This record gives sequence, C-alpha cells and structure tokens, in this order.
Amino acid sequence: MARTVLHHKAVKAPDGKAASGKPLVSRRGRVVAILLAFVGTVAFAVVLARLTLEPSAASVPFTHSNLRPGDSIRDYLSQPAFRDTIKQLGGNIVLGIPFGVLLPVLVPRARGLLRVAAVTALVMLLVELVQGALVTGRAFDIDDVLLNTTGAFLGYLVIGRRLGRAVHPRRHHWWHRFTKRPTTAAD
Repeated sequence: MARTVLHHKAVKAPDGKAASGKPLVSRRGRVVAILLAFVGTVAFAVVLARLTLEPSAASVPFTHSNLRPGDSIRDYLSQPAFRDTIKQLGGNIVLGIPFGVLLPVLVPRARGLLRVAAVTALVMLLVELVQGALVTGRAFDIDDVLLNTTGAFLGYLVIGRRLGRAVHPRRHHWWHRFTKRPTTAAD
C-alpha cells in the first residue's frame, strides 16, 4: 500500500495562497518585507552613489568612454591581472543584483524578467551618463550597463521572483473565472 508523506513545505495555489486557503504571507509580513526592501533600497542607493559618482582624480589619465558593447569586457579579460578582471566584471554584476531582488518586492508592476532588466538598464544608463558627463575620473561605459543588467537577471532568477510573488501574490481578475481549469479528483 502506497503512503503519501506530507512535508512542512507549504503548497502554493495559483492565487498566491497555501493549499489551506490562507495567504502565504500575512499582511504584517508584507508590510515588514516592503519596509525592509525600502531600507535595503536606500542603503543600496547610498552604496551605488559612493561607488559610481565619487570623483577619482587619479583615474583621469586612464578613463575613456566605451560605446561599443563588449570592448571593455574584452579588455578586462585580456589583462594579465586576473584579480582586477574579477573585481571589475564581478563587481559590476554584483552591483546589479539588488535591482533583481528589491524591485519585485517594492514595485509589483516591475515583476518579470524583462521589466526588471528594463528598469535596471534604464537606471544604470542614467548613472553612466552622469558619470561620463559630470564626474571627474569617470567615463560612460555601456558594458557596465550590460553587466549590471546581468546581475539583476541573476538576482531576480535566484531570489527576487520568489520574494516578489510571496509579498505580492498574483491577483485574479473576474475574467480568470473563464480560463480556470476544472480540478479533478486526481489533482
């Protein structure tokens, strides 16, 4: 005789509720998650500004703008100092991760891989434009935008998607009544 063992893991229904019909995250849990995401976003904005918008007079002779995707990445990969390559490429990827994690929690309409990527690319494009136009020792680099957006992809896929759905379950509109599959006893 086969026996089914139930684990403590909650089974999620399409409406964002557990199999018991209760929401996966309570209203208080949602408020706490949104507040934590907001605090995290403010902290991230401060770190982002410090890393990208502080002048670097010592870097002036080495700065040059890059408008061709892949050029800076190739340059970093061809450097003999592998540590600098990891620092530059990895740092830009890590800098994008908070976008993929925090955006789906703070802005429910920004959920989705393409939306997270678009918002991240737009914000980082603005940062790069400011860097190139106004900050001494910094330059515009399209590869930074691409690497930051890659980081947002990773952050979204690893944790942001789940967090966004837990905090903001999908709403079911009246027209969903007509598209629901009938449940059978085997389900």
